[in-house]
Formats: sequence, C-alpha cells, structure tokens
Amino acid sequence: MSFPKSLFLLLLLLPTLTWAQQRPAARPATPATPPQGQRIELLPGAGKLVGGTFNGVEIRKIIGNVSFRQGTTLLYCDSAYQYTERNALEAFSNVRIIQNDTITITGNRGTYDGDTRKARMTGNVTMRDPRMTLTTQLLDYDLNQNLAYYSTGGHLQDPENTLDSQFGYYNTQSKVFSFKRNVKLVTKENNIDTDTLQYNTVSKIAYFFGPTRIRGKQGNLYAENGTYNTITKVSNFARNARIETPNYLLGGDKLFYDEARQYGVATGHVSMTSKKDNLVIRGDVGRYWRTQGRAKVYGSRPVMRNISDRDTLYLTADTLVSVEGRPPQNKAGVIYAYRKVAIFRADLQGRCDSLTYDRQDSVIYLSHDPVLWNQRNQLTADSIQIQQRRGQIDQMRLYGHAFSIGQDTLLNFNQVKGRYMVAYFRDKSIKKIDVLGNAESLYYALEGDTAVSGVNKSLSATMALRFADSKLQTISFLTNPEASFIPPNELKPEDAKLKDFRWRATERPTRRQTLGKHFAPPAKPKKKAAPVKKKTVSARKTTPKKPASTKPKSTAKPAQK
Repeated sequence: MSFPKSLFLLLLLLPTLTWAQQRPAARPATPATPPQGQRIELLPGAGKLVGGTFNGVEIRKIIGNVSFRQGTTLLYCDSAYQYTERNALEAFSNVRIIQNDTITITGNRGTYDGDTRKARMTGNVTMRDPRMTLTTQLLDYDLNQNLAYYSTGGHLQDPENTLDSQFGYYNTQSKVFSFKRNVKLVTKENNIDTDTLQYNTVSKIAYFFGPTRIRGKQGNLYAENGTYNTITKVSNFARNARIETPNYLLGGDKLFYDEARQYGVATGHVSMTSKKDNLVIRGDVGRYWRTQGRAKVYGSRPVMRNISDRDTLYLTADTLVSVEGRPPQNKAGVIYAYRKVAIFRADLQGRCDSLTYDRQDSVIYLSHDPVLWNQRNQLTADSIQIQQRRGQIDQMRLYGHAFSIGQDTLLNFNQVKGRYMVAYFRDKSIKKIDVLGNAESLYYALEGDTAVSGVNKSLSATMALRFADSKLQTISFLTNPEASFIPPNELKPEDAKLKDFRWRATERPTRRQTLGKHFAPPAKPKKKAAPVKKKTVSARKTTPKKPASTKPKSTAKPAQK
C-alpha cells in the first residue's frame, strides 16, 4: 500500500510539533546578562565564502567585495573574518564604515563587535563627516555613545582650521572634539598651543582648560581657561589671562579680546606693563584699544610704578590712561591721570586733580589745585610743571599764584610767593628759587638755630633766593625792592603769614597710601610654633637636684640626718 507524499511528511513532523507545544517557555535573561545586539548581516555579492574552525573558533572567511550591515551602519572591505558565535568580525584592506550616511571611517584593518557596537580601525585611519576630516593611526568608535577616540596622535582639518593632539575624543552627535596633550590649533590668523581643548566643529568655538598660548600677527594671548571663537576672533579668557603686543603686556583675572576690533577688556588684578621704560599700571579694570595705542585702567585707585635709574615714582588716581608714543616725536608715550591724583617718590610727594606725564622728555604737568612737597618745603600754584633729568628733579615751574612754604628747625614757616616761580634742584633739594612778578617773602632770622631774632619781610617785582643744606642763604632783590625787619617783640600774628598762606601737611601722601592694595607687600607667613620637646626619663636612678629657689615649697620640716 502506498501513502501520499504529503501525508508522509506530516507524520514525520508531527512529533516535533507536539514537543514544541509541550516545551515550557524560556526564562527571561537575568539582568547580569548583557543585551545582545542586532545580528551583523552579510550582504549578497561577496566573491568567495569559506566556513570552518580556525584556532578553535568557528568563523567564515569572506573574500572579495565584502559588505555587512547592522541597522543603519554599513561596513565594506576586501576580505573579512565573521565570528558566527559572538556576532563580531574582522575586516582587512580598504575597510570602510558608514553610519547614517554622514560618518565615514576608513583604514587598513578593522574590528567590529555587533553586540557592544564598538569598532576599532587601524592603519592610515580617516574619519569624515560633512564638517571635518580626522586622520590617525588607531581609532576606537563606540556607535552606542556616538564617541570616537584616539591615543596615538591625530590630525583634524576643517575648512577654516587644523588641529593636532596626542589624545582626542569626538562626539559625532554633538559635533564636539576633546583634545589632550600637545594640542596645536592653527587658524588663518593664529597658532594656538594648549594642553586641554574642546572644539565645536559646528560653532567653531574652542574651549581651553589649561595653559594656553595664542600667537598671531597682531600680538599674543595667554590664559589658563576660556574660549576662542575661530570665526569672530573673539576670546574670553580667565585665570592669569594677558595680551602681549610689541610694546605692552595687559593682563588680569579675566580677559575679553576682540581681534577684529583690536579691543580688549581685563578685569580683576589688572596689570599693564610698558616694555620700553619699566612702567607698570595696576588696577581692577583695564581697557585696551590697540589701533589707538591707548589703554585705560580704573577701579580701586589704580597705581602706576615707574622705575628710573635712581628712584621709583608711584602715581595713583581714580583713572589712569596710557597712550603709546608715535615715533619719531614721542616714542615713549604719555600717561594721563585724573581725579584725586597722588604721587610719591622718596624726594617728592604731591596731589592734584589732573596730571600728565610725558615719558619722552620726563616732564610732569599738574593742574587743578596742585601741591608738592620736597623735604620740608611745600609748593603750590594754579599749575605746576616738573622737569626731570636722569631720573631726578631738575626744575619746577609754578604758574599763577605760586607759593612756597618751608619749615625751619624751630618749625617757623618761611614763605615766598609771586605770580610765576621757578625752583631749581640739585641732589634732590631746592638750591634756588626765582620769583617773577609781585614777589613777596617772609623769612625768620635765627640765632644759632635756637632762637628767633626777627622776621625779614620783602617786596619786589622779582627776587632770587639761594639755599644751602635746605636753609636760606641769600635773597636778591632785582627790581624796586622794599624790605623791613620786625623784632620778635613787635611781631603780630598777622605779620607771621603772607596772604593766601595755607599749610597742607595733613594732605601729604605716604608711600603706603599711594601704593594702595595693588602694590601691597605679600603677607608674611605666620611662623609655626616650635614643637615642645618631650623630656626623656632615664631608666637609671640619679640623685635629684636641689631646687633653684631657696624658699621652702612646704611647711614640712626636712628629715634629720
């Protein structure tokens, strides 16, 4: 008897179907088991396929026109080993990985784990997306995290910049690169060296996280934290930031610099240094206009320090402005100070409301209620001009309502006034005063520097006074003199002072007041108390020493021998 062929096949399959229906459902995987990725699919069209076991591992060799797919990821190569048991493969020669039609990675050799979705490419590796090209010798790429990274040195290039570093990470989703060690960013205008940097390939902004130097045609920048926009050329730096030009160095805790406008702003511990003439200005806020050669420092009473061959001049005011010199007339430039100006030097102190310091010829102009002190002498006028030679005061010219007051050894006030006055200096002391126009003088005559013998009062159109050892020696009356001598017993209070007399010693600035906080000496560290030495007790018995004091310590009588 014969059976139909279809019925015969049904009988063969019936036990298998019955067993399948009776088999219990598989248990769900425990959380400790890693999730399995989508299977890597070999696409048709490969030249040759050979299966087998090699070194105890089941693989299949695919040779010629090899292509794989996993989701939206494609892999191409000349030949490959596919590990069937662990969903992984090795690719050889002309390896190319394409993700989402946007990321392309090429190299000589590659490995890919389909479960972890991690790839490694070695040998002449190139990674491209629409915004940049990265080349290196070894690249790891985590497709789950969208993160590519290298540790053998890499070179990044986009249409505007190139970047090299030892280590690098690239997030293909955020388009942000992170670089470390020996990082060099080259733009059209600058070369940037740093240790740690992030670079957004979309915004073209670089973020710095370590000592960074930007070298360009217009000057150099340094900072230890901040950002730099490679398109707009705008920098925002922090921590020890500074701009360096051929003439100046401007720095602060924070620094903003617009390279296109050549304009910078520094804040917090601002310091501006002129390289030409040992001049430093410190304050809280500094602004710099490079095209104008102009810098402005203000906030918390900025201070200028100018070191000459023999002395140091300190200048403080509400605002200090430095203007670079324009060669050949004024190579050194000018300092402008205004509002509540104070100056201090060992041989000169002064105050005014507006000051100009021409550093080319070392001339200082003071206006708006100026007053100067030299040793025991005070000089005032509507405006004053100080001329220096070789770092020392040579002349002072007092214009309008000139008045000189000096104290003698008995603290009497010797006085000279006139319309215009010139004071000549030598060895930091006044040696001569010429008074021109409406000259008046009042000088005390002393007997051996211990007693007043009288007062000399003089009137003249012009007069000349000569000094030695800071003491008046002679007075010369040149035109229409009138002189009188007043004995001490006839001296009235109104005769002791010339009109407009005003002694302003309380306004005389000290060094500490002028320097303020910007040149304050560093705080001295507190000395640690010396550790108390522990007394060591010897195990050997010794005869106790008698106390130094002869007074008994108790009322108990000593034992009799």
